[in-house]
Formats: sequence, C-alpha cells, structure tokens
Amino acid sequence: MNLDERVARIFGDNEPTRFGSGWMSGTTSVFLGIIATGGVACFHLPATLTSPEIRAILPLPWVRALIESVIGLGFLLGLASTLLRHRKVLGFAGMAMALMASLAGGGRVPATETVPPVPFHLGLDWFLINILLLAVIFVPLERLWPLRSQSVFRPAWTADTVYFLVSHLLVQVSTWLNLLPAKVFFAWAVHPGLQDWVRSQPALVQFFGCALAADLTEYWVHRCFHHRRWLWPFHAVHHSSTSMDWLAGSRLHLGDVVFTRAVTFIPLFLLGFDQTPLIAYLGFVSIHAVFIHANVSWNFPRWVEALVVTPRFHHWHHAIEREAIDRNFAVHFPWIDRFFGTYYAPPGKWPTGYGIEGHPVPDGFMEQCIYPFRRQKLD
Repeated sequence: MNLDERVARIFGDNEPTRFGSGWMSGTTSVFLGIIATGGVACFHLPATLTSPEIRAILPLPWVRALIESVIGLGFLLGLASTLLRHRKVLGFAGMAMALMASLAGGGRVPATETVPPVPFHLGLDWFLINILLLAVIFVPLERLWPLRSQSVFRPAWTADTVYFLVSHLLVQVSTWLNLLPAKVFFAWAVHPGLQDWVRSQPALVQFFGCALAADLTEYWVHRCFHHRRWLWPFHAVHHSSTSMDWLAGSRLHLGDVVFTRAVTFIPLFLLGFDQTPLIAYLGFVSIHAVFIHANVSWNFPRWVEALVVTPRFHHWHHAIEREAIDRNFAVHFPWIDRFFGTYYAPPGKWPTGYGIEGHPVPDGFMEQCIYPFRRQKLD
C-alpha cells in the first residue's frame, strides 16, 4: 500500500487514489480548509498568532480576498470529491473546515486597528502564506516534470511538515537567536564609512552583494558541519532524507539553523545593506532553497548551471554516491565550489539515491531533535 493510500485510510477511505478518483480534490480540499481556518484564526487573535513585521506589509484587502477564495475553492473541491468517491469522508472533511472558516467570519472578520504588543507571538500568518504559496508553485511542478515517480505523501513527509511548521511558528525566537551574535559580539567592528559606501550602491548591486557575502560565509559554515565531528550530527538530520522534494529542505535541526544563520548574518550586519535589497534577498532565499531540493527533472543549459545553483547541483550534495560525499557546499553560486575544489556534478547525470549510508538518523521529528545530543553522549 502506497503513502497516498495510507493517508486515505486515516480518513477511513481505502478507495483508489489515481487521477479522477476524487482523491486529489479531496486532499486539496482538506489542505485549503486548514489554511482557511488558520487564516481566520489570525484575524481573531492577531497579537498572539501573527507577526508584527508580516502584518505591516500585508495588504489587508488582498488577504481578505485570498481567504474568501481559499474557502470557496476548498468547499467546491470537497464537493467534487464527494461526487467522485464512494466514501465521502475526504470531501466532507474539507467542506466542513471551509464551512467552519466561513461561519467564523471568513475574510469579513473586523480587523483590530491597534494590536497590543505581547511578549511572545507565533508566526502562524508567515507559516500559512509560505506553505500555501510553495504548495501552489511546487506541487504542480513536481507532478508535471518529476525526476522520480513518488507520491506527494512520500515517506517521512509528516516529519518534514512538522519541521516546516515549527520553523515558521517560532519565527520570533529564531530571528532573535540569528541576530543576537552579530549585534552583541560584532558591534565593535561596524565601520560607518564602509556601510555608507555599500548603501550608496544601486539596489540590484546590493542584492547580489547580499547573496555573495551570505554564500561565501555559508559555504565555509556548511563545510564545517560536514567535517567537524561535533557539528555533523546536527547537519546529518538534513541529509537523512531519502526522498528529495520541495518539502525536504525544511528538515533542518534547530541547532543547524540557528548556527548557520547567525554566522551568515554577521557579514550582512557588518556591511550594512539597505533594508529593501536585504528583504529581497531573504525572499529569494526562501524560494530558491525550496527549488534546489525539488523533485523536478529540469536540466538547465551549462552556462546557467555554471552561474547559479540548480536542483541537479544540489541533489548531488545529498547523493548516496561516494564520489559525491562532502561536495557542493554552495547554496547560490556553484563556482564557489569550483574555486575551492569541492564541485561535483557530472554533466546531464543525476544521483541514483539520497541519504546517509547505514541510515544512522532515526525517523520522527522528536527523535531527530535529540539525535545530535544522544550521538555526542554515546561517542
């Protein structure tokens, strides 16, 4: 029984999951129902569930229209599923969540004019926007141009979804941890003249400056995670996935995330880029990091692969082939690996599989969270 069928059985539904069976419309309806319910909850509890930074930039009329559209589409897809399947539970579940979101106010919930500050908030709005946008982009791409034939609900997809959820909900904590080292330990190194010169450059130049400074730093941090015995168990969690897709990149131990981003932020802090190119770079990273893990079979022209990291380049970083181990550390620019002698991407070829030999990392989110500490204690 494949993963699609296992998920179907959660809903007491063991009917076929092929195209036209109502499975895709039913699962999509449930997904949209969850998104809609979460979006309405954000309107009711903005101080606790949403991030001030996200609230400040989101156009409220668009958000309201999006929630209403998600509710309507979720209900219609649920209805379609009930018409196509003998068992109606998937469709009814999606319709029920869409109806619940609508009855709770939908996109018509009055917005609080002044949201009182709270000591801690969850980034539910950030999570919902990201997972909806990324799913809309990458799920169709992986179905239309798959590198490997695998289910959307491939092995360990639930653990990777939890990683995605936790990293976005804890945005306040992770941001604070990421910025703390640079601001506390490197404030003495700030040179106002250098920062003024950097800010005087065109926005596009600053954008590429952000990408280059971050990638050069992350290259060496990434390489250290592979070659330092005490760091590798944290990064091994990321390499433990035996399937590559848009969700696989989310499997990152919190220790790995905080250490990498904190060190990578140091040069960005010292150079003092303007906020606009910096935000543009962060937006680019959030999409590009997902793209290079995607299960897509695209072979780009050689000149493209020479300039920017593509899925084929990064898939080799996760490969089980021995000759590819500890190669391709760059995240944006593959020529950095060429310069330092760690490049490996045979033209036109893809890895035969992914993961770590012997599969030392356990399955499950909580087990993987404690794995680095357990490994260090046992060693």
